[in-house]
Amino acid sequence: MLVSLHVKDLALIEEAEVLWKDGLNILTGETGAGKSVIIGSVRLALGAAMSSILGNRGDRECIRTGAEYALVELVFSSHLQAVTDKLKELDLPVEEDGSIYIQRKIMPSRSVCKVNGETTTARQLKELASLLIDIHGQHDTQTLLNVKKHSRILDDYGGEAVSQIKERLKSAFQSYETFRKELHQAESAEENREKELALAEFEVSEISAANLKPGEDVELEERFRRMNHGRKITESMSRVSQALGSETEASALNGVSHALREIRSVSSLDEQIQSIEEQIIQIDDLLSDVNRSVDSYLDGIQFSPEEYRETEERLNQLNLLKSKYGNTLEQVLNYQKEQEEKLERFSDYDSYLSSLKKRMEEAEKEVVRYSSDLSSVRKKLGKTLGQKMEQSLKELNFVNVQFEVSLNTDETKRSEEGFDDVEFMISLNPGEPLKPMNLVASGGELSRIMLALKTIMADKDQIETLIFDEIDSGISGRTAWKVSEKMAVLGKTHQLICITHLPQIAAMADAHYLIEKNTDESRAITDIRLLDEKEQLEETARLLGSDTITETTLANASELRKQALQLKES
Repeated sequence: MLVSLHVKDLALIEEAEVLWKDGLNILTGETGAGKSVIIGSVRLALGAAMSSILGNRGDRECIRTGAEYALVELVFSSHLQAVTDKLKELDLPVEEDGSIYIQRKIMPSRSVCKVNGETTTARQLKELASLLIDIHGQHDTQTLLNVKKHSRILDDYGGEAVSQIKERLKSAFQSYETFRKELHQAESAEENREKELALAEFEVSEISAANLKPGEDVELEERFRRMNHGRKITESMSRVSQALGSETEASALNGVSHALREIRSVSSLDEQIQSIEEQIIQIDDLLSDVNRSVDSYLDGIQFSPEEYRETEERLNQLNLLKSKYGNTLEQVLNYQKEQEEKLERFSDYDSYLSSLKKRMEEAEKEVVRYSSDLSSVRKKLGKTLGQKMEQSLKELNFVNVQFEVSLNTDETKRSEEGFDDVEFMISLNPGEPLKPMNLVASGGELSRIMLALKTIMADKDQIETLIFDEIDSGISGRTAWKVSEKMAVLGKTHQLICITHLPQIAAMADAHYLIEKNTDESRAITDIRLLDEKEQLEETARLLGSDTITETTLANASELRKQALQLKES
């Protein structure tokens, strides 16, 4: 569940902190008080873009005037295994007490997201957030009008049973597509088989004749470079040898040897001199090793003009092959292997095509099998979901509603989504036939349909926190009371956070927060606070439409609250 929200210097909020409760958390306030900013800040912390929350405003404009940055912090508490597994998968720290600390710092030029103190990407944050919270806003009802989303909703309702079949179907379809494309390419290439065969034979012959060895080109290039600079290298290294060696009186080795003879004549007289003697011995040994290395190098760079020519010709040959078949000798050898495999296929092309076709057909049978399994499961799920949606919608004051999950099955279709096109059909009035949702439902009706769907889906997923941003749009009266009843029921098993303008929904609150915009001499400030029971009644009275709180409006609010509490107890 969502434990707390802390916002600092974002839009109209100077600093606000909310400690959320279990059950139904209600947020109310006057229009323009900043309710959307409070919920929007949650979206921001979970990786949403600025423009999607606060309109066409850049990061700089969302930071409160005079502040260097804006800050949003969320604290969740979850012991769900799926959440722990996701944290580990994303290589994020796991707290022993199940706490998850999410922070987003918004600066003029960039923003930084952290989870449990570890910097993370927006993509990773969204993956984690999908297991922690489900946010439903006024515009999310439009997903119900997108028929392509209906299949996903039905499959999500099916849970693990559907996901397992879809995983197998996806794997089978990928194999089928691979074989189908390969077969198509092979059949197209058959017309040019003789040309392809001749070219492959020539290329394999050319590469084979070169007798390539991986890394040979690197070795030859180093040798050739040394040959090109051989004279200069030889002269310099010879002078190094003379300076170090024992051939000349002034060489380093002779000087060290002379020093060693001198110190040995007196080293027995003083322990400190013995230590110096040991150091000179080490220098003598090191100089001898270096001198031998220099002599060895000089012996190795001796070469003849013939050797220079042979090295140059071999390098030219290798570079030509690399220009034609790959950037490295390893790539050239891989290309040779591919062409040899092509020659093998071309040698008995009919058998190759037959084998490829057989593998494609076997993969297609798997696709058909899993697609059929998926259709069977979807038909059962569609019937169950339709019945549950009808019941749930009737509880939301759709008296004569009919709801059906329609499956249009095309067994000739090959797709990782199966045979089916899923569409939600609805009838809201007696005698009216079932029609696609976008042809029937109004905005207020869509909100209730979405609430019914969320209620049903909440029993299927493990998400503990649901946010409803003005889901009461377009409803009133008895319907509003029915919606509040549904949210009270949902609040028994989930944490709900809901912005509302309706007293019927506010009266159901387990915790009621008031969002206010206050203005001092220079600027407006949005604040949020938890109401006590007396303040909650006064706010409910205000929502009933009274400018002045009187004993009558308070009595009405009290009666509404009493009914809500009785319903929740029952």
